Parts: sequence; structure tokens; C-alpha cells
Amino acid sequence: MTKRWVLSLTVCVIFALASTAALGQAVFGNIVGTSTDPQGAAVANVKVTVTSTTKDTSVSTTTNESGNYSVTHLIPDIYKVKFESAGFKAFEQGNVPVSADGTQRVDVQFQVGSASETLEVTGEPPQLQTDKSDIAIEFNSTYVSDLPTLNRNFTQFELMSPGTQKLGWSHASTENPQGGQQIQVNGQHFSGTNFQLDGTDNQDPILGIIVINPNLDSVTEAKVALQQYDAEMGKAVAGYVTSQTKSGSNDFHGSAFWFRRSDANQARDPFTQYAPNATTGRFLPSSRWQQFGGSIGGPIIKNKLFFFGDYQGTRQTAGNTIQATIPTALVQSTCSQTTGFCNLSEYLGQTGGGGDATVQK
Repeated sequence: MTKRWVLSLTVCVIFALASTAALGQAVFGNIVGTSTDPQGAAVANVKVTVTSTTKDTSVSTTTNESGNYSVTHLIPDIYKVKFESAGFKAFEQGNVPVSADGTQRVDVQFQVGSASETLEVTGEPPQLQTDKSDIAIEFNSTYVSDLPTLNRNFTQFELMSPGTQKLGWSHASTENPQGGQQIQVNGQHFSGTNFQLDGTDNQDPILGIIVINPNLDSVTEAKVALQQYDAEMGKAVAGYVTSQTKSGSNDFHGSAFWFRRSDANQARDPFTQYAPNATTGRFLPSSRWQQFGGSIGGPIIKNKLFFFGDYQGTRQTAGNTIQATIPTALVQSTCSQTTGFCNLSEYLGQTGGGGDATVQK
């Protein structure tokens, strides 16, 4: 029995790793480029080392006979790229941002000198996208956390893209417990927008809405693609929204938040709420909305194994004041189950009328 459980666990791990590798561009990013000498000729067999600045993990490759290289399947992060070749000074480009489903180009033109010398560039490389043709808008963690978003609803970011429009209705809360918005992209039906979370399908197959609205403190980047996205996103006919959650780093990082709204800081309608309610004594119905949570991440084994976790909770109490008419004793005593008539003379008297009145139920 123990061997069977071990075998089953091994098979699950293999399938998980295989599926992760197959997801490709939607989860990972790439760094590509070309190496040349001072005269512009291609330099082959250059050692290229790409290192994460937050995790200190690295991957290496070499340039081909045309001087080209590519490093794929990079987790979204900030990297530095180092080039080393005999007879030339080493070259290091820092602050290279890599995003999911994105390709960053880092080229190098060597200078003659000792390989022990290093020419270091700390400025970011040009952000012009030259290796992909999709029309998309990307949001990094700073945008996601700092932009004012009512109720911290992740799907609201889709409305910041041109050609999007929010529908005036929504699914019932029982069908849409996380409050995903129905948004049209370029006039297409909202269900034509594909949602992905860390490379996995995040769209309800029946309702066409997002399944998991991620905690904004957990999102490291988001991308809204509107046109000319890759064929692997073929499920989408309108657009696709992909988001990546954070991972730990060599340093401990965390956040905490608490948002609160109540009737104490709400404005009153000067025409209908100018005086306290006769029954409750309140100007406004009692209401309260609170949202709280946080995140934490860090190393388990530095440079090798990391963790990250987050939590978000919402508590809401909504009050409402209404006026209702309660049947008087006369109405209750005169209503006949047989004839279906009731005496409403008391109500007519309250409204300025007079005399007896009977109505059929």
C-alpha cells in the first residue's frame, strides 16, 4: 500500500511538471538578443548568464553561429544578463524586467579587452516591444496595488484598456460570489474573454466570467491583450486577461491592509434624509463594509526554495429603511376568504377620503 501511494504521488508530480512546461509563453517570459564585436560581426559561443536579482537563481546558454541566443521559461522578475567571451571585456546588463507572455531583447556589442574586466550597464533596456505583435496593456505590481479600485476587484483593470465596456447587469451573487465584472472587449460578448491565473484556465465554462478574483496584494503583474495575441490563446475570441501571483524571494516581504466604509462617512440626500427616521432615529440606514487581509513571502532555503501566501476577507452589513402598511384590526376582521373583499375605509380616511370602501383581494 505504501509503495502504491508513493507511485501515485510520483506520477502526479510528473504530470504537474509536464503541464507547467507545456504552458509556455502565457506563464513565463523570455530574454533574447544578439552579440556582436566592435565591427558589428556576430560573435558565436558567447556564454550568457541570466540571474534573478531577487532570488539569485541563474540559467546559462551560449550564442549560436549567428550570435543569437534565447533564454525561455523565465519567471516574471527583474534579471541581470552577463555576457562573457574570450578576447573581449565581459558585459553585464542589469535591471531587465521580464513579464509573463513577454519577450525582452538584450543585445551586446563587445569591446576588446581582458575577460576579467566587466562593463556594467544599470539602466533598463529599451521597452519597445519588437518580438511580439500583440496589442496589450500590462500592469505591474505597483500599478495593481496603487491604482484606486473600488472593492479591490481585479476585473476592473480590464476597463482601463481601450475598446472595453462594462455591462449594466451582473450575474447573481450565488453564481458570481467573487463579484467578477461582465466586460465587453471590442464589442464582442463578455464570455469571449479568456481569463488565466498563473497559466491555468480561470474562466467559468458556462457563465464566461472569472472564477478566482485574485487578491491584489498577491498579483505581481497582469496583462490585458486585445488583438493579435498568440494562437495558444485560441479559446479567446474577444481578448484575454492573464495574471501572475507573486513568489517568495531571498528577503522576507509582507503587507497588510484594512479598508472600512460605513454610514458614518456617507453623504445624506438633502431632500429625503434631512431629518432622523421616526422609528430608528437615524439619518441613514446602518451599513458597514470592511475588507482586510495581507500577504507574506520569503525564503525557505535561500537561492533555492521560497514561499508566498496571502489572505483577503470581506464583511458587509447593509441596512435599509422602508415604510410598510400593516393591516388594521378592521381590515383583518372584514376580509372574507369566501368573497375576497376587505373593508379599507380606514386607509381612505388617512389619505383624505371618506366613506366606506371595499376592495376585492
